[in-house]
Amino acid sequence: MNAHDSERIKGMLEELGLGEALSQEDADVIVFNTCTIREKPDTKFAAYIGDALAQKRRRPDTVIAVGGCYAEAQRERLFSLYPGVDVAFGPGSIPHLGDWLGAGGFGVPRSAFGIAEERRFAATLPMHRERRFQAWVQISMGCNSKCAYCIVPAVRGREVSRRPGEILAEVAGLAGEGVREITLLGQNVNSWGRELGTEFGELLRACDSVEGIERIRFTSPHPKDFRRPVIEAMAECAAVCEHTHLPLQSGSTRVLKAMRRTYSRERYLGLVEELRAAVPDLALTTDIIVGFPGETEDDFLETIEVVEEVGYDGAFTFVYSPRQGTEAATAPDQVPDELKRERIERLVEVVQRVAQQRNQQRVGRVEEVLVEGASRTDPSLLRGRTRRNTTVNFAGDTQAGEVADVLIESATSQTLHGVQRAAVAA
Repeated sequence: MNAHDSERIKGMLEELGLGEALSQEDADVIVFNTCTIREKPDTKFAAYIGDALAQKRRRPDTVIAVGGCYAEAQRERLFSLYPGVDVAFGPGSIPHLGDWLGAGGFGVPRSAFGIAEERRFAATLPMHRERRFQAWVQISMGCNSKCAYCIVPAVRGREVSRRPGEILAEVAGLAGEGVREITLLGQNVNSWGRELGTEFGELLRACDSVEGIERIRFTSPHPKDFRRPVIEAMAECAAVCEHTHLPLQSGSTRVLKAMRRTYSRERYLGLVEELRAAVPDLALTTDIIVGFPGETEDDFLETIEVVEEVGYDGAFTFVYSPRQGTEAATAPDQVPDELKRERIERLVEVVQRVAQQRNQQRVGRVEEVLVEGASRTDPSLLRGRTRRNTTVNFAGDTQAGEVADVLIESATSQTLHGVQRAAVAA
């Protein structure tokens, strides 16, 4: 979602006549689009804003804008923490930056903050896409869940679904511009549409019918809202990719209850079984939190067991980080940092081993790869993604935005390696 918002911010600034600077030192306007879901992004932001404020002391005409979730969380004290900041906006008030710059800093007071109560979909703004053939499509904003560790509902507000006609008009327009792959975005995509009298499975089918759209992805769903119509749409829609990101957070039912996740270990595993029965070649990735308050060694071992049983293709693993204002931040039995670090190391080792085993099963197969550009590690190779959302580095001559058939020759826990099949035939 932050990547999508950043593309909209760039598009809005370009419409105002600003171009992207080659370096921060060359910039007239420095914009931070922040995250605050964990402590690490806050720490990184503190370092980056320090550099920007130093630049502003050298060049007082530099404009500094701070947006996103950290800005929203700190809205009452952001300008006192960082007096050199000129303008701030939360994730629902991105146009406020355009209003401030469009007024040239006049008419809108300095140290002004966008009003959270006037939330607007960033999808209504111009977009500067990273790739011409891939696009994010925002379908909702906010979240109605009450997870004990999560600050997102406080900074992004209650869930609001975007109207289906607006979404489909955007998707059709993107297809007309040559976009082949879309990713539907929301804090909880599969609860989209409830207040509109529709549901997410219908939206998947409608997007699947748009000519030119060959791949449809979505993130992130909540296990509690993964209902049968969505699973059936995944199985029956040709463009919907064989991958879903299904956050686990913990393999312990006791911890899940403390987290207020509203599902049990058994219910989660039942959903995995249902998904794989409907989509046999499904790739599953997940999120896991280690060291939630009160987590015991037995609870942690239950998480390890679920990772082994499900066989994830990848996982984002996090050490629990207290967020001010959340229920868990003041819970008793906080897990010591040293123990959290020890557990995350053990978890990562298992996740990587399981993911490598899963990827190793692809060796010898031919995968359909949407080419994204040159490999980040070897410019002589190409890089792309399979329908199952696995990165592939391969030898070939296909242009970015085209699809290549790639024979997989080797695998690691995170990537596949191969050669374009046409090159093999030659």
